[in-house]
Formats: sequence, C-alpha cells, structure tokens
Amino acid sequence: MVLNTLGFQINFKPFLIGLDRTEFFCFSAYILMMASSPYLSVVIPVYNEANNLQALYTRLKAVLDQLGKGYEIIFTNDGSVDASMQYLSSFYKEDPKHVRVIDFNGNFGQHTAIIAGFEKARGDVIFTLDADLQNPPEEIPKLLAKIEEGYDMVGGYRRLRQDSSLRKLASKLINWFRELSTDIKMTDQGCMLRAYKRPIIDAIIRCVERSTFIPALAYKFAARPAEVEVDHHERAEGVSKYSYYKLIRLNFDLITGFTLMPLQLFTIFGMLTSIMNGILVSVLLYRRFAYGPEAEGLFTLFAILFFLISVAITGIGLIGEYVGRTYQAVQQRPRYIIRQVLEDLS
Repeated sequence: MVLNTLGFQINFKPFLIGLDRTEFFCFSAYILMMASSPYLSVVIPVYNEANNLQALYTRLKAVLDQLGKGYEIIFTNDGSVDASMQYLSSFYKEDPKHVRVIDFNGNFGQHTAIIAGFEKARGDVIFTLDADLQNPPEEIPKLLAKIEEGYDMVGGYRRLRQDSSLRKLASKLINWFRELSTDIKMTDQGCMLRAYKRPIIDAIIRCVERSTFIPALAYKFAARPAEVEVDHHERAEGVSKYSYYKLIRLNFDLITGFTLMPLQLFTIFGMLTSIMNGILVSVLLYRRFAYGPEAEGLFTLFAILFFLISVAITGIGLIGEYVGRTYQAVQQRPRYIIRQVLEDLS
C-alpha cells in the first residue's frame, strides 16, 4: 500500500503485516482521510457582510485555484441578520468540496467565530481573513511563501492603512502599550490576514479561555513567527463592525489575558503614594504643633484627595476586569452554539 501525498510516497506495507481485518480497515480509512485532507484552510468570520461576500468568494477562489494546492474555505456566520447566510449557502451548493459553512444561532464575536473555524479546519496551513475585503485575498500567496520558508506563524501588517486618522492613532497607542506591558511583538495587531501552521492551531484549540486575542495567543505558541507587508484597501461596502467601544473591549482581552503588569503598576503606585502620604501627614502634624491651626493648603489637599480617589476607582475597575474574566471561565458555559453546519466530507 503506497500513499502519494504532497509529493511524497510512503510505503505502508511493512506496517500492515500482522493486522487483522478490522485493524486493516480502520488503518485504511485513516490513510484515506489523510490523503483527502486539504493542504490549505481559509477561515473567514462573517457578520452582516452580504454586500461583500460575492466579490470576496470570487476573488478568493481564483487565488486558491491558481496555487494548485488542495484547499477549503470555512465561513462562520456570526449571527448575521442580513442576507449573508443566503450567500454562504449558495457558495456551499456551488462547490461543496471546497466550501464549508458554520452557522451560529447568535452573535458571539469575531474571535469566537474564528475559533469555531479553527476547530473545523483540516489544513496543514490555516489562514484567517476578514470578509470586508480591506485585506485583499490576493495577498495570501505572499503569506504562504513565508510559511513554506519554515516559519510557523506569519502575520500581515498593513501598508498605507485606509482608515480614519483617529482610528490609526488609537491603534498606534494600543500597539505601544502592548509592547510596553507584554513580550508580544507585532507591528500591526489589528490585521487579521494571518497564516498559521497546524501545531499552532491545535495549541490554540486546546486553550479554554472565553475571551482571547488570537494573534497574541498564536505568538506565544510560535517558535518562529514572522511578518510580511500586505496591501490595505478601503471598505468596499458597509461599515466597520468594530466600534471604538468594541476595540477597547478587545484590547482589554489582550492586556488582561497576557500580562499582570497593570495590577503590578497599581500595586507599586499604591506603595509609593502610601509613603508620600506618610511624609505629608508627618509634615502636617509638625506644622500643627509648631505653628498652630492653618487654613492654607486646604484646596491643594482636596485636589490630591480627588486624584487619589480617581486612581483608586480606576484600579478597582481594572481588578474587576480580571475578576470578571475569572468568573466567566468558572461558569464553563459554551463559547458558542451552532445552528447548522454545511459540509461535505465525503
């Protein structure tokens, strides 16, 4: 029995000697499954992107067909309320051998939708791609070439980013704070055009966090990460699904999921303010006994008091973020619920 896959011929005859009938059929089924597995998987979360899906599908298919490698496209419909699911169903009916569709029964978030796609993906190399066409699918071969050089994770960073000045400024600040507070080095953490080798995806799937930031998690597992520059286009249709509030929430997931530095900073700040407060109280007591009652400096003390109260409230909120994520983890609720899966694995 000889298996020819990915250019390699493997002779299994020595392993088959001594197997009984049942073991032989089980082993044969496993080998056939390996032979039929695609080399590439593209995972795409979809949320109200009906106006972009046809162009995305046509362009992505053309790119993957030109590569000449086995592939699958996994769409995760993340609770869309427009016609997105109708488009995804038509793609599956058109090409059930290459298209698979996961349909959530509600909106569970972009990264959760990607995790669901990872759990279904069968490829040796897995790509993530947004459905809004801002990251063109024509850049996929560039990431694949880097993966085939021996890197196990390749992230894209956007060239001439087509976003508002405010959003670009916010991204720079977030990237700066991430590099300051963690050991995760990414030029552009917001770019979801990325490629991963199979072991990295398997490690991500084994994680049980309810809230996570996939590029950062993959970076922690990667032995040889790399980055490549990719094009970035203006959104063709619709509006961004990430409001500034959602971006803030996403970056809370990043900071609280990968570092304790904020808590440690507040601890250090608390120790320093305690020392300064002790010195201030000592000075005030000295002046009280040396010069008698004084009214000067009252408003300065109020300003210091209000500042410390605001810092304390911020610290309590930060602690609440960590505690809240612990609370979500111990609840052990499912991360998502699937309404249906459209796939043909025959």
